[in-house]
Amino acid sequence: MVKFGYLILTVEDVAKAVAFYEASFGFLKKFISPDNDYAELQTGETAIAFISKELGRSNLKNGFIESSLQNKPFGIELALVTETVDETIQRSVENGAVLVEAPVQKPWGQTVAYIRDINGFLIELCTPMSA
Repeated sequence: MVKFGYLILTVEDVAKAVAFYEASFGFLKKFISPDNDYAELQTGETAIAFISKELGRSNLKNGFIESSLQNKPFGIELALVTETVDETIQRSVENGAVLVEAPVQKPWGQTVAYIRDINGFLIELCTPMSA
């Protein structure tokens, strides 16, 4: 059986990324390596983790495309579910996020908004899906 364990984001500064996610979304730090090149957050069953670009380069010998606010976001989004989309947007923007799309209500009743974190990763902030 395969289990989804981590979403790992490659960032310039692991400690700064952890601090942003703690302050913006209330996640708690689960682990950070002594040299600050890898960290995990407590986010539920699947952890959000961060790896330094330097460690990422050592893992992927042929390199990777770096996320940046100067470029369009990747076609991947990190979806964070909250009952308080507007407040979460405000808090994350105060901590350095960029609002991409203001909240809209989808035809199925869910409220959805998009921000980019301090490293340029696309985050969907959304209310829970109705059953």
